[in-house]
This record gives sequence, C-alpha cells and structure tokens, in this order.
Amino acid sequence: TLRRHLEANHSGKYRNWAKSVNFLSKLPGDVKKRKEAADEVTRTLDRDLREKIPERIVVYSDKLFRRAVVEWLVATDQPIYALEHPKFKEVIDIASRAKNGVKIPGRKSTWGEIIRLFKDHITRLKAQLNVSIPLSSHSFLIALHPTGSNRPRRSQSDV
Repeated sequence: TLRRHLEANHSGKYRNWAKSVNFLSKLPGDVKKRKEAADEVTRTLDRDLREKIPERIVVYSDKLFRRAVVEWLVATDQPIYALEHPKFKEVIDIASRAKNGVKIPGRKSTWGEIIRLFKDHITRLKAQLNVSIPLSSHSFLIALHPTGSNRPRRSQSDV
C-alpha cells in the first residue's frame, strides 16, 4: 500500500510534513507504536483501578455443605452415588485440610495429569503382561490342536 511505501522510502519527509501541519502519522509503524502505548496505559490502569475484593471466608456448616454438594450434583449431572464413592470422600478430606482455600486445577493441567496417570497405568500393565507364565507343554499342545477342541484326543490306550 501507499503507506507502507511511504514508510519504507520517505518516512523522514512524511513525518516532518505531518509534524508541520499537526497531522497524526498514519504510517503502519507509527500506528502500531501508538496502539502499543495505549494498550500499555490501559493495562496499567486496569491493574491499578481493579477493585480489590476481599476474599470472603465462608464458615463451614453441614447445611451449607449439603446444599453445595446437591447443587454440584445437579449442575454437573452427576449420579447421586458419586457422593458415596471413596475417591469423592478422599477429595473432600484432602480439601478440608487446606489452610488457605483450595486451588482447583484448570482444564490443561487436569488433562496433563490424566494423561500422565494413563501412561503410568499402561507402563505398569505392560510390566505385568511381560511376566512369563510357565505353561506345561500339554496345555500348549491343547491350544494348538488342529481340531480346535480344548480337549486332547483320546489315544487307543485311554479307551
């Protein structure tokens, strides 16, 4: 475009002209610098003007806990028996020991942890399956029998 050409070949003259006639430069680099400066001011203002909301510590009560659990069950479409699961109880027991609240992991870190647990499980499973199970030659031959029968054929001496 013309502005890129001006910036590449005539930026000094253009900026001098824009300054002399009190015109805001439209060169892509100048526009980008102004935008970055405005964004920085906005970020700084947002950080400074953000209302500091004090964390409200909710006092525990059985009634409040029951209500929160029921709302969680309904909102996440959990089966009621999820409350009886030992892992749910374990989560609650661990969270109850927290001194400064609980940091709930995000989707990415949860996904990563699931993948790590899965890989660990597969590794343990592979190690278990690599264990050689001694087979008697008789059971091996039965498995390979051409009739597909799991019983060996009777020999003449068995009759």
